[in-house]
Amino acid sequence: MQKPTHENHVLDGATKMKKYAAEVLGTYILVFAGTGAIVINDVSGGQITHVGIALTFGLVVMAIIYAIGDVSGAHINPAVTIGFWVARRTEGREVVPYIGSQCLGALLASGTLKLLFMDHKTLGATLPSGPLMQSFILEVILTAMLMFVVFCVSTGAKEKGITAGIAVGGVVALEALFAGPICGASMNPARSLGPAVVSGNVDTLWIYLTATVLGACLARFGCQLVQAPGCCTSAECSGEAPEA
Repeated sequence: MQKPTHENHVLDGATKMKKYAAEVLGTYILVFAGTGAIVINDVSGGQITHVGIALTFGLVVMAIIYAIGDVSGAHINPAVTIGFWVARRTEGREVVPYIGSQCLGALLASGTLKLLFMDHKTLGATLPSGPLMQSFILEVILTAMLMFVVFCVSTGAKEKGITAGIAVGGVVALEALFAGPICGASMNPARSLGPAVVSGNVDTLWIYLTATVLGACLARFGCQLVQAPGCCTSAECSGEAPEA
C-alpha cells in the first residue's frame, strides 16, 4: 500500500477547504436570496408575495445544488449534514466543519441584509404564528419530508445530478408554500439562526434548531422502508461511498 506523501496531504487539505468554502458560499446565497425576498416583500408592500418567496427559496436551492453539488454535496443545511451522518453516508469528522461553514454563511448573509435594510425588525427570521408546539411538529414533519427526498435522490452524501436539483428545490418551494404562513417552513437550522441572531429574535429559535434536526434524523427510517436493503446503514448507500 502506497504511503501518503506530503503532496497528497496538501491536496487533501485543499480539497477539504474547497468543500467548506462551498458550504459557506452556498448557505450565504440561500439565506441572502430567501430571507432577502421576505425583507424586500415587506419593504415593497407585498410585491413579491408569499408565492414569490416560496419560489425564491426553491429556485435558489436548486441552483446551489447544480453549482456546488459536485464540490461539497450542497448540504447548505446543518440538518441535512446531521441526517447524512446518522444514515452513515458521511463521516463524523466532517459534521462540525460543515455545520460551522453553514452557520457562518447564514450569519454573513443576514449581516449583509442588516446593512442594506437597517430598519427591518426580523430580517426574514422564522417565527411561529400560532402555538409553539404546532410549529415544532410542523418543522419536524417538513424536515423529515425534505430529508427523505434528499436521501432518495442523492448519491452517498452528495446532492447532485439533474433529478436532485429539481426534486429538492421543488420540495423546499412546496413546503414553504403551504406551511410558511404558520411556522416559517425553515427546515434548516442555519437559515433560522442567521436572521434570528442578527435581528435579535431568538426567543423561539430553539424550535428551528431542534425540530429540524429531529426531522432529518427520522427521515432515515422512511428511506430504509422504500430503498434497497442496507440503505442508510452503511456508507455504500445509493451506490457511492462519501468522500473522506
